[in-house]
Amino acid sequence: MSDQAATPTPTPGRLRRAWDSDFLYTFRRAPVAVVSALIVVVLMLAAVFAPLIAPYNPFDPATLNLMNGFTPPGEPNAFTGESFWLGTDDQGRDVFSTILYGMRISLFVGFSAVLLAMVLGVLLGLLAGYLGGWTETIIMRIADVQLTFPAILVAMLIFGIAKGITPPEYRDQMAIWVLILAIGLSDWVQFARVVRGATLVEKNKEYIQAARLVGRSPFAIMLRHILPNVLNPVLVIATISLALAIIAEATLSFLGVGAPPTKPSLGTLIRIGQEFMFSGEWWILFFPAATLLALALSINLLGDWLRDALNPRLR
Repeated sequence: MSDQAATPTPTPGRLRRAWDSDFLYTFRRAPVAVVSALIVVVLMLAAVFAPLIAPYNPFDPATLNLMNGFTPPGEPNAFTGESFWLGTDDQGRDVFSTILYGMRISLFVGFSAVLLAMVLGVLLGLLAGYLGGWTETIIMRIADVQLTFPAILVAMLIFGIAKGITPPEYRDQMAIWVLILAIGLSDWVQFARVVRGATLVEKNKEYIQAARLVGRSPFAIMLRHILPNVLNPVLVIATISLALAIIAEATLSFLGVGAPPTKPSLGTLIRIGQEFMFSGEWWILFFPAATLLALALSINLLGDWLRDALNPRLR
């Protein structure tokens, strides 16, 4: 036997195996998912590295010049001669810089609110599905009652209550955290209902019965055996909920009950821009609104693809 025939076939590396996996193969074959992912990644990186990318710090009063106010995109200002890519707002702030810094607030609120809703919903769903009885009845009836109200109204109610009990001197500092709490507590229901349904299916399977026979505690069974098997729908809901949370934050900020003026988000920028929509300064509203639309739509399309990719019936 020759040396060449005796040489074993090299094992593909970990990155190569991941690249050839069914998940990434499906991703590469979906142009809409690829474009959406690229848009999301670019916008998120731009928000994270805003201090390095933004030409100006729009929230530093020392760098503002009121003479630059209402400068059209790409045109030199009539008084200072300065030009800005996306123009300036009424205070002379660079719109491009405000969008980058505003996305940081919107994405931070969106991710934090979804994380809070996911942790709370998954925990309550596991308890309701596995324990059953009065625990399930109480949790599901609370979820049913909350579903009778629009999520944005629930968020506004929670925001108002939380802000009301916060001392006045800390309200601006705590506004972002109150906003996260309000959106998170208004979105946990969908996680709980999906996890409860999946838990009802999983708890009657043989591997759960075996775990009970060997003396595993209910808490250990829920976290170490049931939870890994119900994560697929949770990830899909979390992706779609991220877009909804960003839109909810923008809606609350647009209504004036969200991010404070000292830390404006995309919603706050849109609220400021709509005041000048009919006076000719269209760019103050258009560019923040277009950024919000691109971000939310891309995340939604990515969530739709993820839902199909993780559905075994479609394989």
